Amino acid sequence: MASIKKCLALGIFAFLWTKLGAQEKSEGSCKLLRKFNLTGLVEAKNHSMVIGGLFPIHSRTIPTNDSDEEQVSAKCEGFNFRGFRWMKTMIHTLKEINERKDILPNHTLGYQIFDTCFSISKAMESALVFLTGQEENRPNFRNSTGKYLAGVIGSGGSSLTVAASRILGLYYLPQVGYTSSCSILSDKFQFTSFVRTVASDKIQSEAMVNLIKHFGWVWVGAIAADDDYGKYGVKAFKEKMESANLCIAFSETIPKVYSNEKMQKAVNAIRSSTAKVIVLYASDLDLSPFVLEMVHHNITGRTWIASEAWITSALIARPEYFPYFGGSIGFAIPRADIPGLKEFLYNIHPSKDPNDVLTIEFWQTAFNCTWPNSSVPYNIDHRINMTGKEDRLNSMSDKLCTGEEKLEDLENTYLDVSQLRITNNVKQAVYVMAYALDRLDRCEYVKGPFKGDCLHIPDFEPQMVMPYLKNAAFPTHDGNKIELDDSGDVKIGHYDILNWQLDDKGEITFVNVGKYTFESSNFELILKKNSTIFWNTESSRSPLSVCTHVCPPGTRKGIRHGEPICCFDCIPCADGYVSEKPGQRECDQCGEDYWSNAQKSKCVLKEVEFLAYEEALGFTLVILSIIGALVVLAVTVVYVIYRHTPLVNANDRVLSFLIQMSLVITMLSSMLFIGKPYNWSCMARQVTLALGFTLCLSSILGKTISLFFAYRISVSKTRFTSMHPLFRKVIVLISVLAQVGICVAYLVLEPPRVYKNMESQNIKIIFECNEGSVEFLCIIFGVDVFLALLCFLTTFVARQLPDNYYEGKCITFGMLVFFIVWISFVPAYLSTKGKFKVAVEIFAILASSYGLLGCVFAPKCFIILLRPKRNTEETVGGRVPTVDRSIQLTSASVSSELNNTTVSTVLDD
Repeated sequence: MASIKKCLALGIFAFLWTKLGAQEKSEGSCKLLRKFNLTGLVEAKNHSMVIGGLFPIHSRTIPTNDSDEEQVSAKCEGFNFRGFRWMKTMIHTLKEINERKDILPNHTLGYQIFDTCFSISKAMESALVFLTGQEENRPNFRNSTGKYLAGVIGSGGSSLTVAASRILGLYYLPQVGYTSSCSILSDKFQFTSFVRTVASDKIQSEAMVNLIKHFGWVWVGAIAADDDYGKYGVKAFKEKMESANLCIAFSETIPKVYSNEKMQKAVNAIRSSTAKVIVLYASDLDLSPFVLEMVHHNITGRTWIASEAWITSALIARPEYFPYFGGSIGFAIPRADIPGLKEFLYNIHPSKDPNDVLTIEFWQTAFNCTWPNSSVPYNIDHRINMTGKEDRLNSMSDKLCTGEEKLEDLENTYLDVSQLRITNNVKQAVYVMAYALDRLDRCEYVKGPFKGDCLHIPDFEPQMVMPYLKNAAFPTHDGNKIELDDSGDVKIGHYDILNWQLDDKGEITFVNVGKYTFESSNFELILKKNSTIFWNTESSRSPLSVCTHVCPPGTRKGIRHGEPICCFDCIPCADGYVSEKPGQRECDQCGEDYWSNAQKSKCVLKEVEFLAYEEALGFTLVILSIIGALVVLAVTVVYVIYRHTPLVNANDRVLSFLIQMSLVITMLSSMLFIGKPYNWSCMARQVTLALGFTLCLSSILGKTISLFFAYRISVSKTRFTSMHPLFRKVIVLISVLAQVGICVAYLVLEPPRVYKNMESQNIKIIFECNEGSVEFLCIIFGVDVFLALLCFLTTFVARQLPDNYYEGKCITFGMLVFFIVWISFVPAYLSTKGKFKVAVEIFAILASSYGLLGCVFAPKCFIILLRPKRNTEETVGGRVPTVDRSIQLTSASVSSELNNTTVSTVLDD
């Protein structure tokens, strides 16, 4: 494995040397044709070893001119006060450690710091110099200072760190990052010697998604720098969004080298999208041109979710940018106060070291003057403006610096110690390296690949430090704790959640509105209850960032093919289905006894339908039933009062009373059909009706058979004996007993039950009776039909009896009414549903009952009450000799001569 590593290292070095201008001489050695133009600080004398540092003290490089007489690598421009403060913090921390007696008591640490100019090329140049020295062609780990290089702090950005770590990692030179949060750096196969004091972007992406979920945003845009930090950050963010069923409206990149086409593409995506919330994964230096584009195009009304790389950047947080970026909310590395740092930062002056070009440039840039006798250029700017043209501004000031300028009068990022976040990470990164070296020097046991005798400083290989760096754990100066895991990532910690607001002076302040804590796989988003978040919207409320507004209750989401899941149509729920909550994917079916309301937002109890007593139809039918029963009773009273009259006695008085009783039963049985059905009422209604009609029809049959025999006697030339009155009652008894037997069998074997009919109407539950066996029901009413037919046939034949009172004709007409009613009932019954079906049956019962009542008893009552003179024996019937064939028998009497040539056969009782 080691030989493979060496071969790989030689191959990479050969490639880098070729790219950076190395030329192979005939004797086989390599020499650089172009020198590395690196600036920085070094202090190595009287120190046991050196720790390297990589910081973005400038923000960009100047394109080189290959026609230059002495070929050197690109120069840097755009002094970065923030990066300069980070560098000074490392120096301050090393001095602090050297003064401590509990860490490396027998050793002191020097430093060699290079400016990466926020460019990958400078970061790689610096890494090569750390390993080889300017003129060396192989690594010696002593670099240009001659001191042993223990490790490197840096490089100040994920892309820079990735580039430098690929070189330093070949020889396992330890590297501790302080702001490189790119998730790919957790891969120990690629970056074997890298650890960091800043959380991975995987955690930050998880935090962003939790914040988005908290505020109910589902349609979010993403803008990323065109580097490892932006690409891997947005990649992790997209994965977390997808797992949370949230949507990315668009994803664009900010070019590292200004490109008007790419920048306009990002601007147009923001302007045309309905997403009002946008995640920005970029450093402040990469973000500057993009901010100017937002100002140029006057794009406002957006809420920006900031990554830790720019949320506290003074370069972006300017009052003139607040209309466009005000209300930004994002995650910041925890703030800390560093004792003694402010005084150390103020303890700077170009006169202390004339060779310190960085301090001279800082002074010139801060006070807008030129240091006397200095060759350090002032602020040269070769950036590309928004028109696509190069702005080359050589702003060498004519004003000379006096050296008496006061730092207290300055307001810049370098001296601002109110937001020490990444600065504190620099301090902790140096301590991580120092504690690891201290444990190595103390020969503490750690789990790792190296075994054997202890190797003290400086007699150790760089890779021996790695086991001490991994799983490092120590308390910090502010009472917190730094703890790294096996991948060299921060194991526990938190982000501050900051919101951009304006203070009373019109300056942007970073208001802490919450925090996001993480420990291993446990995450928690905590927003302060008493804090007020500023939203840069017209309503000053949390923005609504959706592709489609949440579907209201009563609708469901309908997928739009080819579009993200956050873009959908709202489809109304079908009948019987509801969605009670906004944004449901599917409508829920209502229970058996429930139905959807008009808005389809709630299941309500179905309307229960039955023919109730309280409603008009039911009440009317009840009144008709009672009136009918009272009328029948009134007829009965008349019959009782006039029971001895000839008309009442004619054709069997008992049968007349039975018919009246049966009509009362049928009239009142209709009331069993009204009201909510129960099992007992279902069993009682049809049986009562059937028995009532059986009693009625069998009694009428007794009368019609008597008439039939009377008719046969009247037309017969031979002697014909009439029916004995007892036989008529036997017919009634047999008919009723037969019907009772069938009804009992029906109720025992397959009785009717209450049935909730939900098929007829979806919105109603129709309470009705399931009649059980249709066959039994047909037999029961078939008996009544059979009796009715016999009544009709016998009375139809006997209708021609000559009589002053034509009872045969009245019964015939009554039976015709009975048949007409029930024949018309069948289609009407089958064509109706619900309570009207019951009403049709009740109408048929009442109509047939009223028809029989009117046809059979109304004429008799008319004669009894209004024409009493006709209610006589002579009128109703009499005796007639049988030999006188010219005189017909009446329906009231049939006379024949038996012993005395006259035999009387009377049809009454």
